[in-house]
Amino acid sequence: MSDGVVGERRQLINVAYRLLGSLAEAEDAVQEAYARWYALPPSRRHEIASPGAWLTTVTGRICLDVLGSARARRERYVGAWLPDPLPGRAGRPHGTSGDPADQLALDESVTMAFLVVLETMTPAERVAFVLHDVFRYPFAEVAGVLDRTPAACKQLAASARRRVRTGAPAPAGGQAETVRRVKEAWEAKDIAALVDLLDPAAVMTADGGGLAGAALRPVEGGPHIARYMAGIAEKAPGLELLERPVNGTPGLVARRAGTVLTVAAFDLAADGRVARIWVIRNPEKLRVWAGDGAPSPR
Repeated sequence: MSDGVVGERRQLINVAYRLLGSLAEAEDAVQEAYARWYALPPSRRHEIASPGAWLTTVTGRICLDVLGSARARRERYVGAWLPDPLPGRAGRPHGTSGDPADQLALDESVTMAFLVVLETMTPAERVAFVLHDVFRYPFAEVAGVLDRTPAACKQLAASARRRVRTGAPAPAGGQAETVRRVKEAWEAKDIAALVDLLDPAAVMTADGGGLAGAALRPVEGGPHIARYMAGIAEKAPGLELLERPVNGTPGLVARRAGTVLTVAAFDLAADGRVARIWVIRNPEKLRVWAGDGAPSPR
């Protein structure tokens, strides 16, 4: 890429990851958009007043198609499908490499809780909501992506908005302290302490993708989750737990012999106890965590 459109890549990766929840699929969508740009005759490219808007529209359409086919693929997925976890900023020169994870701005629209809610939307709702509510694209531009009227896109965004939880996220400091206490109780195999830290109606969802051991169905209820976690600790000697940002919020990383095996993200209830735990063990989703958060060589 030699012209000004190269500067659009970071924005496109940010849009595509929020639309798809997958780093690999986001990168593929952006690469395809650029391929279509350079397939245009030079005269046609010169006629396009805003290459960035053109690339965003094409990327959005590609993501819409991917979302449609992803529904069928995820029905065949082994166990629960969760979005790809992102390492935090610490120690990572954000935006300075070609790795897609380094192009991503970490904010409330990439927390695991937010991405999981996006998964409940229809593809059209998700595109309308992400482009308008997250990236502030006007509905006239969203209409060009969805091939619908601006009024229809406004209705889609409103429907999507109703799915988004209105409660404010827990302060990062409070979540960090809770996650630290979960780590300590987990390491001590202290079931009683874990139960105290978990909301009675807590839910833990794991994603192993059939490539790593993981509960195929969500584990529900604080006591059940506490016993499950303690059982894992018993069966996993030599496992090292580390406090690390996951999608911009405090989380835990488990590694053995320097290899990251598990990344866990958390969401807290209003009283500060853990309401949701998302555990990603599929090694294909953990490549960016190689070296404990350093991007994998490509």
